[in-house]
Amino acid sequence: MALLDKLPRHLFTRRGWGMLAAGAFALAAAQVMGRRDLLTLALLLLVLPLVSLAGIRLVKPKFRVYREFNPSTVETSAPAIVHLAVGRTGPGTGHVTMEERLPPQFGQAPAFRFPSRSAAGGTSRYEYHLTSGYRGLFRIGPVTAEFTDPFGLSLHRQAIDDGDVLTVTPAAVALPATVLDGARGNDGVTTTRIRANPSDDDVMTREYRHGDPMRRVHWAATARHGALMVRQEESVTTPEATIILDHRSGAFGGATGTTMPGLPGRNGHGLATSDTFEWSVVAAMSVSAHLAERNYSLRILDAGGNPAFLHSPSSPEPAAEEFSGTSGLQSIAESLAAIHLTGPSHLRRDGGVPDLPGRNRRHRAVSGTKAPGVDQEPPAFDDRLMDKLSVHRMRGPLIAVLGRISPEEATALAPAAAYGTNAFALLAVDKPADFHGVLDVLRQRGWRAAAVTPHARLTAAWGQFDEDPALPVAPASEVRRGAGVAR
Repeated sequence: MALLDKLPRHLFTRRGWGMLAAGAFALAAAQVMGRRDLLTLALLLLVLPLVSLAGIRLVKPKFRVYREFNPSTVETSAPAIVHLAVGRTGPGTGHVTMEERLPPQFGQAPAFRFPSRSAAGGTSRYEYHLTSGYRGLFRIGPVTAEFTDPFGLSLHRQAIDDGDVLTVTPAAVALPATVLDGARGNDGVTTTRIRANPSDDDVMTREYRHGDPMRRVHWAATARHGALMVRQEESVTTPEATIILDHRSGAFGGATGTTMPGLPGRNGHGLATSDTFEWSVVAAMSVSAHLAERNYSLRILDAGGNPAFLHSPSSPEPAAEEFSGTSGLQSIAESLAAIHLTGPSHLRRDGGVPDLPGRNRRHRAVSGTKAPGVDQEPPAFDDRLMDKLSVHRMRGPLIAVLGRISPEEATALAPAAAYGTNAFALLAVDKPADFHGVLDVLRQRGWRAAAVTPHARLTAAWGQFDEDPALPVAPASEVRRGAGVAR
């Protein structure tokens, strides 16, 4: 028995291996003893397991598998219920042992028997729970089935479906109320009050709606239109906010760069990330949820002014940069599920900013020109980003979620504060003490800026914006690429 347990089980069962061993022994005995009856028995014992093995691989039972996740997308550390239905579509009888393949971080793969005791209509239904501590896209399945022949001699394991992808989104952290826009209320809505007078006529009037008070009836406009008109004393504009999410490897990679579990990225390996970038992803998700709850319409860009989720494998609409409502927030969450670092890493192994001459670093940060001996990096904080921000100038707050940036890059970004009613910058770095100069550059141009480690509580970092007010924003005439920094 101990010897049979050591034999490979993907071909024959212990019964099959035992029959082959008995056949080999009978064949040897027939040769020694010269007995034809032993030879016949030996051939029977050897051929029957081989015929069973060939038959089970040629005649494969067919199944259909239906898998559903509840909820369809799940947040990190939140449980997801997997509903699995398996039915037989071809001829076949008997019990089959099945197993659902899972990524390693989900723990032990669930195994079950088909058909189940509660099978109805030829379909067996199963249910199990999954919880992931990582965001990303994860292949759940396929279901593998282990078949045996009617004699129980051979085994064959095969996948009976292709599996399905579970999207795990970053969980948002509830942020405390803070000063987003002095002109807006806590709900983000700005209200413009215009008192109508008899000479306003049609400018601030609309048709009467059921429930409107009669005191608001505008009789001059009513006479002109031939229909009851009322004064529209308030106009409500949709609040807007812009989030800049930096995902350059040069800002987050370096010595701490790792790969995230889940489906491979475009390079065929795990999605590139780091501790500081994971903190930034959670921050972006939390800020988006915080603003969406206050009815803000969101615009999310990367450091180059492109749609932030252009390279995210999980994004439903990679080219989208504007999001609003519940559906927009859900799209942001799904897009952040598998967002990863892009571009080459330009950081030293000690995690600091590359020691290039000031002129070269400035030129690379602004125009994206390749510095000698350094791989090409997409341009950051250049005119493309400024043009995007200027289109929606002063329509709401500007929030930048950044990694390690140089003083030259901070100088390039600093004038953008003039395009928002308020400007906030969060830097996720390993050593915040090394970035006081960068923060000063941003604050001198009107940003409220803070640098934190990836171990810092996001609520505490967000609360710093009320404790450390920014300096006045520079005049709009100075908001171009060549403007200097006040010191």
